[in-house]
Amino acid sequence: MKDNRLNLKGRKVLVTGADGFIGSHLTEKLINLGCEVKALSYYNSFNYWGWLEDIRNIDSIEVLSGDIRDTEYIRKITKGVDIIFHLAALIAIPYSYHAPQSYVDTNIKGTLNVCLAAKENNCRLIHTSTSEVYGTAQYVPIDEQHPLQAQSPYSATKIGADALAMSFYHAYNLPVTIARPFNTYGPRQSARAVIPTIIAQALTTTNNQIKLGSLTPVRDMNYVADTVNGFISSAESLDSIGQVFNFGSGKGIDIGELARSIIRIINPKISILTDEKRIRPQKSEVMKLICNNRKARSVLNWQPEFSLNSGLQKTIEFVESHLNYYKPQIYNL
Repeated sequence: MKDNRLNLKGRKVLVTGADGFIGSHLTEKLINLGCEVKALSYYNSFNYWGWLEDIRNIDSIEVLSGDIRDTEYIRKITKGVDIIFHLAALIAIPYSYHAPQSYVDTNIKGTLNVCLAAKENNCRLIHTSTSEVYGTAQYVPIDEQHPLQAQSPYSATKIGADALAMSFYHAYNLPVTIARPFNTYGPRQSARAVIPTIIAQALTTTNNQIKLGSLTPVRDMNYVADTVNGFISSAESLDSIGQVFNFGSGKGIDIGELARSIIRIINPKISILTDEKRIRPQKSEVMKLICNNRKARSVLNWQPEFSLNSGLQKTIEFVESHLNYYKPQIYNL
């Protein structure tokens, strides 16, 4: 019987976006699995490696500073690599309303560079998507066959990037797998994301009030360790090639109840105020995202392990110890 599982130990891997939230956790996991890891961090003159600065065993990896928009650089750093985990992207939805060209350059053109380099250097590619590509659910839970609908410049560029990656599978037989996480949260998440925003405000409020945007959208919250395991299981399975996989808990919670869940843990006296500047344009708001994860369960033998409550506890502890990073008095786009 053919073994369709790949042992990652000793594999040479590149993680783009390794300095970010999910990328740093994935990098740690790959180190623990015994991979030879190259970690791409976005170049800056401060020689700052983002959340890679926070990981254990950083001396075990090769940290590279660069930009996925640089075609020649990406071609160079992928030589000799077995698997590329492509996570580098601009992800903030509100900022995409202000700078859509930047999202095209990074998310679409950057992905094209990665695909071209993977093709030239015979790399396997695990490409990162997002549940935002589905837009407001036409049915729930959302499976991989759900229609795609761009409701923000961000989601439009991710749809384009997904299509590019899959076109390389069809046109050039590039071994591509698309990992599509629903709303991932946990330690190291960006200050602009909803859960760190709620936590940071709740921990620092002086008048028992926090400010949020719309409270009615429903999201499927997935703890970062579960999302990382989705990436790993995608790479370990040869049956995943040429396919898209949703990774989510399968449970939805509206933003209002999510905020109240966090408030109950931190300070039940806190009330929520609606801040108009935090609300998306009406037709751009995605109202409901709930994951159908049956395909990942059956093909990849993946399943979520963390409850929302246990994940929130870990996230609150992290944000509390990094409050200077989160700047709760500022609305982060």
